[in-house]
Amino acid sequence: MLARTVTYALVGLEPRRVEVEAHLERGVPGFAIVGLADRACQEAKHRVRSGISSSSLEWPLDRRITVNLAPAGLRKEGSSFDLSIALAVLAASRQVPAERLAEHAAVGELALDGRIRPVRGAFAVAEGARSLGLDLILCAPESAAEAELAGVQAVPVRHLGEAVAYLRGELQPAPVEQPDEPFEPEPPDLADVRGQERARRALELAAAGGHNLLLAGPPGTGKTMLGRRLPGILPLLAPAEALEVTRIHSVAGLLAPERPLVSRAPFRAPHHSASTAAIVGGGPGPRPGEASLAHRGVLLLDELPEFQRPTLEALRQPLEDGMIAIARANGQALFPARFQLIATMNLCPCAGRGDPATECSCSPQRLASFRDKLSRALLDRFDLVVTVPRPRASELAAGPSEASRPVRA
Repeated sequence: MLARTVTYALVGLEPRRVEVEAHLERGVPGFAIVGLADRACQEAKHRVRSGISSSSLEWPLDRRITVNLAPAGLRKEGSSFDLSIALAVLAASRQVPAERLAEHAAVGELALDGRIRPVRGAFAVAEGARSLGLDLILCAPESAAEAELAGVQAVPVRHLGEAVAYLRGELQPAPVEQPDEPFEPEPPDLADVRGQERARRALELAAAGGHNLLLAGPPGTGKTMLGRRLPGILPLLAPAEALEVTRIHSVAGLLAPERPLVSRAPFRAPHHSASTAAIVGGGPGPRPGEASLAHRGVLLLDELPEFQRPTLEALRQPLEDGMIAIARANGQALFPARFQLIATMNLCPCAGRGDPATECSCSPQRLASFRDKLSRALLDRFDLVVTVPRPRASELAAGPSEASRPVRA
């Protein structure tokens, strides 16, 4: 007895079709998963068996079960194959109509009690299903609104028993409701900044022209505060851009069920101790890094010289090409990374330079070492370099500055 269903594996941002084949035969009872599955995928044997038994369904005790994930040369990672494996086994044991199952893609992780948990990348998986003519996708309710953004019909099922009842025609799941207000909360407002007219002007120019901006000056002058307010004066993403950014955040597992669509320019501010892989992406199954998560938005590097030099040098390619290529032995993953880089830094290691109230105590050698942390090639990527002085008392006592909304308009 043989049954098939379809799911998808993610290679970078690209969904690759995976055909799940379940074969039942007489012999010594057992359960094997083949097809270059990683450890998390191999552990599906235990989740699937417990999930089926806990759902008042029959586990084929007297059969040897072999599940093949094709193509065998593509590495399968994670727990997103659980639901499709369980449904293929049930179809092979004639508990689910195989012809109806063939009309659906399926993605989801199984709990031991049969509950279906959401997995990352539902939007990208739904796009893959649509491209191959599958308009129905079985998934967890938390992933349904995200999947429907790709133009398919999501079938939200909370439990394996619900999925089986639906495929048997005994249950009609509730329709998916898109959130009424998909927009993210308003970013910090530019009205919070007092004074600093020159730096504010540079921020507006950066927003208007998509320029990279370096803010340098002594501590406490509002450099970081200014950088965090750039997203508030950027326009909303165009529909195509919003879907592009949503796909990246979906693969990273960052989408909230109540806000499946990223409609505002993203903002990322990694800590200076972040590794190169965390910034540009990587890992065993390459995932997007902070640079890609800031695609069509803002990447803020606070205290730029504190980042590791190899990490900063790795940003030169995406700043030039808007793309990050991560090579692996079995292929290459491409991540878009067209972002605005906003960086802040002090003028010297002791942070006294540029501050009238403090005298710089750095030696020439220490200053030279500090400047050597940033290569000329990286500094050339900044279109605007602005010194941010300490604001005067009269500026701090003045009323609120112009807000983000009129500046954005």
